[in-house]
Formats: sequence, structure tokens, C-alpha cells
Amino acid sequence: MNKPPVNPVTDLRADQWLWAARFFKTRSLAKQAIDGGKIEVNEAGCKPAKALHVGDMLRISRGEERLEVEVLGLSDKRGPASVAQTLYRETETSRVAREAAQQQHQLIGASGPLKRPDKHARRDLRRLKDAR
Repeated sequence: MNKPPVNPVTDLRADQWLWAARFFKTRSLAKQAIDGGKIEVNEAGCKPAKALHVGDMLRISRGEERLEVEVLGLSDKRGPASVAQTLYRETETSRVAREAAQQQHQLIGASGPLKRPDKHARRDLRRLKDAR
């Protein structure tokens, strides 16, 4: 009873690869992102069943985050994050732009969220206005 040799995966559905590479928690979320135009393969639109191959370039938009990655490996199984990171390589320009956007976001967030004044702050404001 010889088992047939296991053929390595040569092409894989885009939604399945995005899920296995841990860009999305579920395949249905990956499918929604593809249908919403958030994923481009080789600078062209994509459908969930589009076959990905090693060497393809993907442009991924997740909220504020923009990634440009090259497919290095194909896997139809979702494994640990350390394994998932071996399936792709982010381009240098994408990494620099993403880090700059993160720093910008941190600077904006450092000023603190805008919130309504509490009881003590309202009293202080009232005192300032009355002092004029």
C-alpha cells in the first residue's frame, strides 16, 4: 500500500492564502476584503478564487494599514504566526511607509483623545470665565 507522493502546492486561492498567512482571522473576512477591492494582485483587481503563485505581489489594505508583500510560499493550512510570516516578505518601501504612518498616528494619539470635561474641569472653566 504505497501512498502517492505528496505534491507541493503550486497555486492557491487568494482568500485561502490570506487566511493562512494570517492577514485575516477567517476566510470569509478575506473574501469580503477581496470583494471590497482591498486586495490587488500584481497591480490588478482580484477575486477570491484567483490562483496565487510564488512571486506574486499583493497590495493589502486593512483599515488605515497599507501593505505591499511578495508571496514567498503557499500554504493551505493556518499555522502559527512564525510559520505564517515565512509565506511572504513585505517590500522595503511598504515597511518604511507603514512605520511612518504608525509614528504619525502615535503623535496624533499622544495629544490625548478629545473628551467632555468632567465635574472638576467644568468648575475650573466656569471660574476662568467668571474671572474675566
